[in-house]
Amino acid sequence: MSAKFLFTERFAFSKGDSVVVVGLGRFGSSVAQSLMHLGHDVMGIDQDAEPVHRWADLLTHAVQADSTNLMVLRQLGVADFSHAIVGIGTDLAASLMTIMTLTELGIQDIWVKALTEEHGQIAQRIGAHHVVYPEADMGERVAHLISGRMVDFIEFEDGFAIAKIHAPHVTHNQTLAESSIREAHGVTVVGVKRANQDFQHATPSTRIIPGDLLIVSGATHLIQKFAGRSNGRL
Repeated sequence: MSAKFLFTERFAFSKGDSVVVVGLGRFGSSVAQSLMHLGHDVMGIDQDAEPVHRWADLLTHAVQADSTNLMVLRQLGVADFSHAIVGIGTDLAASLMTIMTLTELGIQDIWVKALTEEHGQIAQRIGAHHVVYPEADMGERVAHLISGRMVDFIEFEDGFAIAKIHAPHVTHNQTLAESSIREAHGVTVVGVKRANQDFQHATPSTRIIPGDLLIVSGATHLIQKFAGRSNGRL
């Protein structure tokens, strides 16, 4: 699973929804491009000319503008967008003022990139509906991967996660019904990837063999515990 889509997958947008992304730095531009690939109309806004020029041919619209100016955003038609993502980097004041401006325009779904917990708390108090912490999230993800327990890992806001793991020995040479993974470990096997074979959706009759990769979902702490069985740690 590409890291490029790590945060985009959190955004529960219907295909074709219009999205305005404010701040075309590393985070904002990556999310904007990913949303374009997923079929959304995306307007990118940045106060600097360089990123706007860089992304002008890759997004539906790319505009150099002051996102804290209510009149400017109104003239750009931002009020007509379904979703807004504020990806402004280290300028806390600009980030918060942009959220306030988007709120005044009546945007019903505002996401904000926050660098600190305090930033995120203030953002929600003044109108942000969702907060993401990309640095912290990526750090936790890398820690899981380095530990050797997981091949890939995504955690969502409510403590729910999806992970790709090596099939633990407790599942080997059994069907999913026989190993009773959900009952015994509290996680659900969504699919199985076997070497040199196509991905297959899991059913109770799916048999797991050593070397299989499992796609599992469930509470983060339960997945961590279950994944630990793949290298004999538990």
